[in-house]
Amino acid sequence: MIELIKDIESRFNTSDYIQKLKHLAFITVEKKQAISLVTYLRDYHKYSSLTLLTAVDWIEEGKFQLTYLINNPQNFTEIGVRVMIDRENATMESSHHLWENMATYQRELREMFGIDFPGSPRIEENFILEGWDNIPPYRRDFDTKEYTENTYFPRPGRESNDPATYMKSKMYPND
Repeated sequence: MIELIKDIESRFNTSDYIQKLKHLAFITVEKKQAISLVTYLRDYHKYSSLTLLTAVDWIEEGKFQLTYLINNPQNFTEIGVRVMIDRENATMESSHHLWENMATYQRELREMFGIDFPGSPRIEENFILEGWDNIPPYRRDFDTKEYTENTYFPRPGRESNDPATYMKSKMYPND
């Protein structure tokens, strides 16, 4: 894995290399080089399988972190290519041409985080949230509790109990 990272660092402007396990590492790259890096890993280092594309909302920094987790099935290693993008103008170059399942991940991230991948197939279509008119629900500024209280009516059996008091009443019903 060290030789691979040295090769990547000699070709791309990277930072924050982290070796999590013997077979798993993460590296951060600039936005403009991210697709070139994952393409390079696929074409020259046999990282032929896309495991996951995911996002993290770093609201305090005004950024989203995208992580492309790709796998080399020949030597059983995975590398996470991380890229930071602006939260206010959350767009990233589409990479659907590299792996068929990439378009699905990109549609999900658009709907749940509001990250756009221009040119990705069916990117404008609803994925899960048909008719959704609120901010994307995976953004950290989405208030889940408020949304739930305003959307769903209270039902019997949904009361909250203090765990200590509740367990005491169950264990010692005559006290």
